[in-house]
Amino acid sequence: MNKRRVFLTGLLGLSSTTLLPKSPVTYKDTPKSLIGKKLKPGARIKLLAPGFAINEEKLAISIEGISMMGYQVIYDTSILNHKGYFSNDDEFRANELNNAFADPSIDAILCARGGYGTTRILDRLDYKLIAQHPKPLIGFSDITALINVIQLKTGLIGFHGPVGSSLNNEFSRTTLNTMLQGKSSSFTIKSPTTIPEKELNNKEYERYTIVPGEAQGNSVGGSLTLICSLMGTPYELDFKNKIVFIEDVGEKPYRIDRMLTQLLSNNSFKQAAGIVFGVCIGCDVTTNEGGFFLKEVIMDRIQPLNIPSFYGMSFGHIPENVTLPIGAKVAINTENQTIKILEKVVA
Repeated sequence: MNKRRVFLTGLLGLSSTTLLPKSPVTYKDTPKSLIGKKLKPGARIKLLAPGFAINEEKLAISIEGISMMGYQVIYDTSILNHKGYFSNDDEFRANELNNAFADPSIDAILCARGGYGTTRILDRLDYKLIAQHPKPLIGFSDITALINVIQLKTGLIGFHGPVGSSLNNEFSRTTLNTMLQGKSSSFTIKSPTTIPEKELNNKEYERYTIVPGEAQGNSVGGSLTLICSLMGTPYELDFKNKIVFIEDVGEKPYRIDRMLTQLLSNNSFKQAAGIVFGVCIGCDVTTNEGGFFLKEVIMDRIQPLNIPSFYGMSFGHIPENVTLPIGAKVAINTENQTIKILEKVVA
């Protein structure tokens, strides 16, 4: 018997370097949306490691996953290099990403893994060049900084979705493929109808409404740690009128509390249109020991905003990782916990 009782039922209801600004980019400064081309079978996907180093096992998983999706895998042997805990030095990693965008033979860019390092290369990226050669960029975790800042600076819609080393999951491959192939300009994303059997008693998988309601706006966000790391920098995100996606991994409730409290000091966050939490795996405690559980922290920090919001969407550091277009217009419904994509994200 398959240990995992879940699957695709209900998954998709198809119904140039520039000078740094002196202050964070504001909502009115965000460029108009750019989108890359939809992928066809046989498309060439460049595999990069823009942060942490990867090993041969993760590379093999990435190659197999991309191949199973029907695409060609393009990578350089330098992807297995080690520079301390990074794959390569900052200049190399930034140039590799710039070159992947500039290369007309590359149809999309998939990050092999997350891990710290992408914030170190933001000031080395050629945003003008990227805007001239729009194509899908996919990843999550530390890749949050890349997809959100590139979107902020160029208008390019990126994709918060599985990295190459997490493509050994049918659910994740299917959601990513559906998004990248652009079979519909409007469709609804839902979590699996059940959760993995081994997680049935894990409260981190609980799905609940924080503030009921519906909302729509352009999407932003990803890893809570990376969102907070951008605050006070030239790359600070603007949340006004946006649907904010939040997830994290291995951060105990007091650390989630601290980061959410930091966000609450940001006026634009208080003016978000809606908030969606993914599954924050490894972020709860088994007993509160005089402290708080994760759910108590989230309710305490977010509920007073009175912004439509819910917890438990299937994205983040979990096997069943839905793909979310960052920078696209979306709508959320907290009652049925759905996300509706309202515009084309690839052309």
